[in-house]
Amino acid sequence: MLEVVAVNISSEKGVIKKPVDEITLIEDYGIDKDAHAGKWHRQVSLLAVESIEKMKKAGGENLDYGVFAENITTRGITLHTLKIGTKLKINEVVLEVTQIGKECHNSCQIKKIVGDCVMPREGIFTRVIKGGKIRPEDRIEIL
Repeated sequence: MLEVVAVNISSEKGVIKKPVDEITLIEDYGIDKDAHAGKWHRQVSLLAVESIEKMKKAGGENLDYGVFAENITTRGITLHTLKIGTKLKINEVVLEVTQIGKECHNSCQIKKIVGDCVMPREGIFTRVIKGGKIRPEDRIEIL
């Protein structure tokens, strides 16, 4: 089953995102009240719980949702194998994949603790095509 495990936001850049009960996505902007929202190609980030589990096995036992700065933690999708332009539907929300992975910055706390960070390889970034609300346990559809 493809599903949302957690939704996470932060009010400023460079800090760990915190899980919340619900996020509101705004078309061509991102997540309401999230520091990374704006008119650019990396409005919403996603990382699979399976990727987080790999990092836990590598020595990061206390890694929680949002610690990799992902907005949406998923289950059941190998996100980094999706193609640019792929659309994901969650409730009425439609997200378009715009970037796979990213360059890791030198001050990455996870890399300092564990010696590696999975977000640069397995995280993806999307822009909001159609807005709406997303909560944990919502189903994800690949269009």
